[in-house]
Amino acid sequence: MTDATQSPETGPAQTGAPVKSKSLYALDNLTRKRNAAEKRFKFYGLGAVLVGLFFLVVLATAIISEGIPAFTRTIVEVEFTLTQDQYDTAEKELFKTKAYEQFFIGALQKQLEESGMSVPVDAAAIERIVGKTGGTIREYFKANPGALGAPAEFELAASSRVDGYMNGRVTRVEMTDSRFLQASDLDIVDSLVEAGIIKTVFNWNFITGADSGVDNPGGAGIGASVVGSFFMMLVVLFLSLPIGVAASIYLEEFAPQNRFTDLIEVNISNLAAVPSIVFGILGLAVFIQFMHLPQSAPLVGGLVLTLMTLPTIIISTRASLKAVPPSIRDAALGVGASKMQSIFHHVLPLAMPGILTGTIIGLAQALGETAPLLLIGMVGFVARGYPDGVIAGFIDPNSAMPAQIYTWAARADYAFYEKAWGGIIVLLVFLLTMNILAVILRRRFERRW
Repeated sequence: MTDATQSPETGPAQTGAPVKSKSLYALDNLTRKRNAAEKRFKFYGLGAVLVGLFFLVVLATAIISEGIPAFTRTIVEVEFTLTQDQYDTAEKELFKTKAYEQFFIGALQKQLEESGMSVPVDAAAIERIVGKTGGTIREYFKANPGALGAPAEFELAASSRVDGYMNGRVTRVEMTDSRFLQASDLDIVDSLVEAGIIKTVFNWNFITGADSGVDNPGGAGIGASVVGSFFMMLVVLFLSLPIGVAASIYLEEFAPQNRFTDLIEVNISNLAAVPSIVFGILGLAVFIQFMHLPQSAPLVGGLVLTLMTLPTIIISTRASLKAVPPSIRDAALGVGASKMQSIFHHVLPLAMPGILTGTIIGLAQALGETAPLLLIGMVGFVARGYPDGVIAGFIDPNSAMPAQIYTWAARADYAFYEKAWGGIIVLLVFLLTMNILAVILRRRFERRW
């Protein structure tokens, strides 16, 4: 009888057919397809990263190129003398600022004609170039009555069209004559630039000033709105951090697992996805109409943004607490610590980097919200100046950076559009600072186990 055993070299003994051994380094069709699919996946991932970086570079370039003009302004340096008789005459007029403006334009026209300018200068052209100056001049002499009758140096902001011509936004080829600026006015502007009367300087007023009227884009600033955002973020920080962390510790470490806690967890997750405008409506109804808190105040804005930020902080804090290994809790309990001691002395310090990171990310998200602030009245034009003190900073009407940017973008003058881009740069600087702070705090409190 033939033996039916199998030989590794010849295969089954009953057939006697030889079997070729395969090398471990030989690739079959299935392996080749799998390797090709892996290479394609790596290529897709690299392509997605490059596309994201491309759009990021395009966005950053657009923001910087459009926003840089907001940090410069065109000024007209002139010396003007207002007599006591002219002051008294202007104060008797119905339109006082218009009277001051006429005195100033007349004096400047006379000075330019006496300087021998080759380009003819008329009063209407000066008004189009300098813009509305009556309010600035009146405020100066009312604050300094001793300056009457003596030469006073003024640095007046040029009109928005002249400023656009100086920074390249307005060109002779594309410009058409209008009541705001005419082509012949550009010859006067060029002559004034050569004489050193018109020049471009850094716009410190944009960093430190407040919003201006719709007819004065050169005097608009974001400083007061930055202060409003600062006080608003203080409210959010001092309310959302302790409440969010306390709620997270209770839900994660102490709360029993029942239908009530399940309902709370589901509602927290749902609140994190609620549109921000809903929180604005809630703040308007509860904090302003029911509780009668001051409208347009950073205090109210901070309360509204606290409600919006709490779900984010609770979710991130619970994730950080859950990431701490159970052995840390068991070891603390094993040496005699109570449950509260094990949490506050061991678990919470280890979870602190994630808690701080989630908190700062939530604050950064709240800093960029606009819709809730518009509903409670924190629009750009209410920020007329800086608060008088700390208490006033919380309860006096003010604006915030996102609302100020929205207000500028909604105005018709393109100069305000440039201010909006500049405000976006300032807002991004704040957001980058907060994110850098989050990284530093995470590294500072990070512990390994």
